[in-house]
Amino acid sequence: MENELRNFGDAESENASIKATAQRAVVNDSKLKELFIEELKDIFWAENHLVQALPKMREAATSAELQAAFADHLEVTQKQIVRLKQVFEMLGEQAQGKECEAMKGLTKEAEGIIAETESGTATRDVALIIAAQKVEHYEIATYGALAQLGRTLGLLEVATLLDITLEEEKETDHLLTTIAEDHVNYQAKKETE
Repeated sequence: MENELRNFGDAESENASIKATAQRAVVNDSKLKELFIEELKDIFWAENHLVQALPKMREAATSAELQAAFADHLEVTQKQIVRLKQVFEMLGEQAQGKECEAMKGLTKEAEGIIAETESGTATRDVALIIAAQKVEHYEIATYGALAQLGRTLGLLEVATLLDITLEEEKETDHLLTTIAEDHVNYQAKKETE
């Protein structure tokens, strides 16, 4: 009787394993996974584009603290690109970008802010912080959604990597808020035409 139960348990376990493998095969070919990969391509392009925009924003900033924040985030963004390459590799996909209209628009807006504000002013720094936080919020929304999709697809290691980036984006957003609240906004309030 005990052997029969053990054999039944083994058969049940094998059955569950077959079902799990079949489920993974369906997930791997699903429309959701296709969307997931397309969105990864979008954020990969966005991060590479941001690497080009951050030095311009750093150069335009007046506050040493804001300049340092942009410089630090450039390094973080470069690490995030490496992390995204790992994600593509884990998925058996080539790391390639797909033009991200959102990031293209956000960085164009940042360039406009630089052109429209006076150099050396706290007002420009406030505008740069606003532009940078728009970028951060876009990235937070994207990485949050991608990490959740990774979990839904059973790609837990991928989701973990995306969660790391999500936390970095949240930290940057918080730092920008702190810089604005601690002094840049108040300095800009004192500036007159």
